[in-house]
Amino acid sequence: MNFTSCIYLLLIILTTNHFILSHSENCNPDDKRTLLQIKKEFGNPSQLSSWDPTIDCCNSTWLGVDCDNFNRTYRITGLDLENINLPKPVPIPPSIFNLPSLNVLYLAYMPNLVGPIPPSISKLSKLNYIYIIQTNISGEIPYTLSQIKTLVTISFNSNKLTGPLPASLSTIPTLAGIAFNDNQLTGTIPESYGSFPPLFTGLLLSRNRLSGKIPASLRKLNLADVDLSHNAFEGDASMFFKSNILTYTITLGSNSFAFDISKVGLSKDLNKLDIRHNKIYGKLPERLSELRYLHKLNVSDNNLCGQIPMNTRFDASCYVLNKCLCGSPLPACKT
Repeated sequence: MNFTSCIYLLLIILTTNHFILSHSENCNPDDKRTLLQIKKEFGNPSQLSSWDPTIDCCNSTWLGVDCDNFNRTYRITGLDLENINLPKPVPIPPSIFNLPSLNVLYLAYMPNLVGPIPPSISKLSKLNYIYIIQTNISGEIPYTLSQIKTLVTISFNSNKLTGPLPASLSTIPTLAGIAFNDNQLTGTIPESYGSFPPLFTGLLLSRNRLSGKIPASLRKLNLADVDLSHNAFEGDASMFFKSNILTYTITLGSNSFAFDISKVGLSKDLNKLDIRHNKIYGKLPERLSELRYLHKLNVSDNNLCGQIPMNTRFDASCYVLNKCLCGSPLPACKT
């Protein structure tokens, strides 16, 4: 082979290698096909134009897509989609459940996302965090969620979910919190919720149609944040007040709770206490005046009596409409 032929052959090899390298990609081909199918099931919205089949889906240009580049598996681990303007009402794309390495699923602010959360969600066996927020998803919370033993947070705020709270959620060993605010859930809090794992610190169920008494088993929980406001609960809720644990917020307003507030403990870390519009009675604990982080307080419209603790720094609207509560900022107590 002469010199000219060798040079020609070398150019062919270099050109071929460059072509192969320029067209190689890290994205797992199965996951890429699944993402393109998800795009199709969403109705090919314009915001997902970056989901281009000619581009590597692990090069950080695909909107809302996270890959496992650290461990170099290049599987899809996160799907973070919000404010996607779906061209017409569609259900949750069933192909989402064909992403076996998904850790985070975030679907938010999509009014055209409708229909139920399918039971096949349990196929996401590595899921840690699921957020479906402010959509028109409806139907019951699927019991199959409890089959995902890796879940840490479940947030389904501001949808149209109905039916009961799934009792089996307490069997998820890693669960740290649930947020089902602003739905149409009915029934009572399951007795099993007292058996949530030690990591569980967030119980957020406000603005539903839940009712009944709080199970005594919930006394075993150490909640940092609890919000049961705007439901039809009744009876005792004193189990949420503890002086020896880290508690940030207790929001129980607009129910029919009735218990003696003078006998509860208050965490030194409390920054919000809202018990307005209930039937709570007794005298406000003196410890209220010692809570340096407390910046939101409302105890109005209850059956409270006695002197308001000194130095509580809140205006009269936070205390009005009680049976016989008195002292600054309300009128002075009668001697």
